[in-house]
Amino acid sequence: MFHGIPAPGGVGGAPANKPELYEEVKLNAREREKYDNMAELFAVVKTLQALEKAYIQDCVTPNEYTASCSRLLVQYKAAFKQAGSDVGSIDDFCRKYRVTDCPCMERIKEDRPITIKDDKGNLTACIADIVSLFITVMDKLRLEIRAMDEIQPDLRELMETIRKSNMPPTQRLKTTVNLWLTTLSSMSASDELDDNQVRQMLFDLESAYNAFNRFLHSS
Repeated sequence: MFHGIPAPGGVGGAPANKPELYEEVKLNAREREKYDNMAELFAVVKTLQALEKAYIQDCVTPNEYTASCSRLLVQYKAAFKQAGSDVGSIDDFCRKYRVTDCPCMERIKEDRPITIKDDKGNLTACIADIVSLFITVMDKLRLEIRAMDEIQPDLRELMETIRKSNMPPTQRLKTTVNLWLTTLSSMSASDELDDNQVRQMLFDLESAYNAFNRFLHSS
């Protein structure tokens, strides 16, 4: 290289006299799970951060923002709970991993999209609740929580929220949710949905949820 200037040694300019920097770090199962959980939390926080900036710059509609933010807040709570004691507080986590100037921190602390506060929690509150309840019920089914008394309360609340919203696409949602409420009402509290019922219910709810999201994104 140039006279008097030492050439960089090793990969990426790292010192060539420190081979330990290039050694593979062996992780046990607990350590791997820890870092996987923290990576998921980091990804959700960064996605929330990007969504907040997109909304501020008017790159997404209020309805699209509300639906996406509500979904991400549900995912954030699940990711934060999974990371557990490895994280401490979300403020400490963001400082440690340099998530700076993060407009999403207010959303996380208030646990609601900014649009809900702006319109006093009318229509957008219903949208956020619908999104959150859909995700809650589908996540329970995926986690093999299938007892009648564990599924029906959330599904009933979802139906009441859909009725309250009085939005154009809600007739399909009401038909789908009411079908499964009828099925669950015929069961005793300890009865469980079988594998075929769980698969069909997930398919029906995902189809209705996706149709609802398409409506929000086109508004």
